[in-house]
Amino acid sequence: MDAAAVLGQLVVGLSRAMILFIVSAGLTLILGVLRVPNVFHGSLYMLGAFVAWTVAEAVGSHPASLWLALAAAPLVTAAVGLVLERLLLSRLYHREHLMLILFTFGVMLVLNDAVKLLWGPTYRSLVPPPSLQGAVTVLGVALPKFNLVLLVAGPVVGLSLWLFTHRTRAGRIARAAATDRDMVAVLGVDVSRVFGMAFALGCFLAGLGGALVAPTTSITLGMDHSLLIDSFLIVIVGGLGNLWGALAGSLLFGITQSVGLLVWPQFAVAFPYAVTAAVLLVRPTGLLRSAW
Repeated sequence: MDAAAVLGQLVVGLSRAMILFIVSAGLTLILGVLRVPNVFHGSLYMLGAFVAWTVAEAVGSHPASLWLALAAAPLVTAAVGLVLERLLLSRLYHREHLMLILFTFGVMLVLNDAVKLLWGPTYRSLVPPPSLQGAVTVLGVALPKFNLVLLVAGPVVGLSLWLFTHRTRAGRIARAAATDRDMVAVLGVDVSRVFGMAFALGCFLAGLGGALVAPTTSITLGMDHSLLIDSFLIVIVGGLGNLWGALAGSLLFGITQSVGLLVWPQFAVAFPYAVTAAVLLVRPTGLLRSAW
């Protein structure tokens, strides 16, 4: 094990952590504001990957194909999520969490079958434009260009979401509704619209994560399962509703898995879960305090 291998593996782990953070940020927003454990969040991530592939294929070899795919996929998933929230989920907000879990699980099955019907079971792959192919040499280590894009995308999304929730009127209302929705309603705010906005934004981030991961992995049915489990664990270990807690949990997952691949490759997949269990034993409420 040399320094080049460690640095290369660390970049891969950090880029994976950024994908997890973007998706988990959407999930923690939905959980924090709506108190809804959205089980079909992973399905929207998968849908975003397939939509990104479809848009890129339609545009062809144009240099802007990937950027158009990255713009279209989150918008499609946000629209799908908003329709589901307005027509169905909004009627269940006052039900117990078990009912919400069962409902969103059923929606997950429907969305997965819809993806299979539209795109089939065939594996797909999205090739990034020539400008993002290949690698950049840093300290004698060849680092994939697109992985470096992911390292930038994560902080940009995190900062943008923080500015929205803390520096805009809509974001402050969403935080207030998460704390006391009845009081916000008494003040004349349409809480239903706030919930719809928050849910659509969370779905937007799920689709964005799927679109960003598409050039780095095979796009296939079932790619949502492990991502959904990881996202829920990240939200829990980071602190419910805490954006920076989601970032901390994502970094924990990405880096520990990379370390596991270097130290004990046969059991690398178990490293993040073992560390998560240890953290929750010490801090059952998560790494950071619940923000809302």
